[in-house]
Amino acid sequence: MTLADRICVLRDGLVEQVGTPLELYENPQSLFVAGFIGSPKMNFLNGEIASKWGASTIGIRSEHIEIGERDGAWKGKVVHSENLGSDSYTYVDIGGEEPIIVREEGTSKHNPDDMISIAPIPGKVYRFDKAGKPLKH
Repeated sequence: MTLADRICVLRDGLVEQVGTPLELYENPQSLFVAGFIGSPKMNFLNGEIASKWGASTIGIRSEHIEIGERDGAWKGKVVHSENLGSDSYTYVDIGGEEPIIVREEGTSKHNPDDMISIAPIPGKVYRFDKAGKPLKH
């Protein structure tokens, strides 16, 4: 993302999306592109959680999730915290296929097995249909 003016994302020899790095990051036109662009990769949730958002799959970037004490959209157990200096990644098991990764500014104050609440920042949830295409808001 730092070297290119424009990126062409291919999958199985077909063009998924072409655009600037920021366009692909902020407006992925498929589930594949959403998971391909960004580090760490976008968090994906399916099933009942996604259906509450009117989607087959929802995606949320780690920096678009807030940790609260009680009133978040989802409650879960801290699996691991990864302190990187200026940022930390907290991995939270909310019962999905994989833990949700939450990026926090500074050092994480959460320990394994802590129970916490997390919630997506309003307007920052990406919704996808069964074919992996974005749903309009």
